[in-house]
Amino acid sequence: MIGTAPRIDGHLHVWDLTVGRYSWLGPQHGALFSSFTAEQARKELDAAGIDSAILVQAEDSTGDTEFLLDTAAKHPWIVGVVGWVPLDDPASAERELDRLQQNPVFRGVRHLVHDDPRDNFLELPEVRRSLALVAERDLSCDIPDAWPRHLGAVDELAAALPGLTIVVDHLAKPPLGTPSFASWREQLARVAAHENTVAKVSGLRWPGVAYSTETVRPAWESALELFGTGRLMYGGDWPISVPVGGYQPTWAVLAELIGELSPGEQASLLSATASATYRLESAHGK
Repeated sequence: MIGTAPRIDGHLHVWDLTVGRYSWLGPQHGALFSSFTAEQARKELDAAGIDSAILVQAEDSTGDTEFLLDTAAKHPWIVGVVGWVPLDDPASAERELDRLQQNPVFRGVRHLVHDDPRDNFLELPEVRRSLALVAERDLSCDIPDAWPRHLGAVDELAAALPGLTIVVDHLAKPPLGTPSFASWREQLARVAAHENTVAKVSGLRWPGVAYSTETVRPAWESALELFGTGRLMYGGDWPISVPVGGYQPTWAVLAELIGELSPGEQASLLSATASATYRLESAHGK
């Protein structure tokens, strides 16, 4: 059973189809091809007993980041925003970081590396220079869907920039129930060996595999062994979950697993790791 520790959803999306193009999203995605608002998100969080959330970008654009910051300004329960800057253009990235950091809710950056055609994106000298600037500003870098194309580069990046806090979204997308699972774990172990890496227990559905505590448990136990709860945080990944049942069944599976932990471990995974990673206390003047 989960105790009374504060609960932060470390990975939540909202988007507006009139604001961004969201090139990865189309009618083929069914119910997901719609705008999703903070008001809708709040209802889902309330039903799961979640107190606050980190909004994460869903498009590599300034417009999407501004939309998230504007949304956060209207909803105090949104305690942080992970936005986008042009990491492959250090001069522009520096200007954007200077501007965005004027808003204290801006807590990190992310680039949709899994949609970028460049396999070596994280290895580009320009990207490394920009991420050094991110580190200097005490911001974090989220990396989505790293396995299989980018997880090795995350290992190299963590070694090259030890001052950069790297957040591995969705445990890098473990291929549950497939022969590739061992390869995923081996690569994730190398990433976890760097103290500047953190991972999100989120977005763990895999095509063709039923989503349950039994199917998720191998990835969950690997994450606990490799990172420990002190470097893991919970994320709901809503509304990506909408076509497959939505927030509540997603939360129910993870809540059952989290409930097996001690109260202190639960507190780490549900709030302390997110708070430390995104420097939420400094962001809100506490």
